[in-house]
Amino acid sequence: MRRAIFVVALVVGMSLPVAQTAAAKTKSKSSTLKWGPAPSVFPKGARMAVVSGDPSKAAHFVVELSMPAGYKIPPHFHPTDEIVQVKKGTFLVGMADTFDAAKTKAMKVGEKGTVPAEMHHFAMAKVATTVSVSAMGPFAMTYVNPADNPQK
Repeated sequence: MRRAIFVVALVVGMSLPVAQTAAAKTKSKSSTLKWGPAPSVFPKGARMAVVSGDPSKAAHFVVELSMPAGYKIPPHFHPTDEIVQVKKGTFLVGMADTFDAAKTKAMKVGEKGTVPAEMHHFAMAKVATTVSVSAMGPFAMTYVNPADNPQK
């Protein structure tokens, strides 16, 4: 029994520096990204950086989206699955055709989730929040209610 506990402690102890090193690499990579305004399909106020790939091409891409506290993305959907991971802050996500903050699930730093293609969803940054979004391009976003599209 003591041997099993020692092995578990050794494995856990060895994985901590690796996790901390990975977190440090992620932090330094995020600080070197080229940030600019998010594409016009997003409500004004968000900033975006491309981590890898090209969201305009039919290939895998990763972007980071940085949003101020209270930033809302109305109900929308995408033609492909997307994987979202919270890098900073708290991201509130709901699945519905209408925005209802009371029906959101809070995602905190490190949490990751998948939104299936065509799933109607909405989101809000509870505090200043940054998320990583990974998907297949080309990126497309369709608002459930066309009047919510900031490009109109």
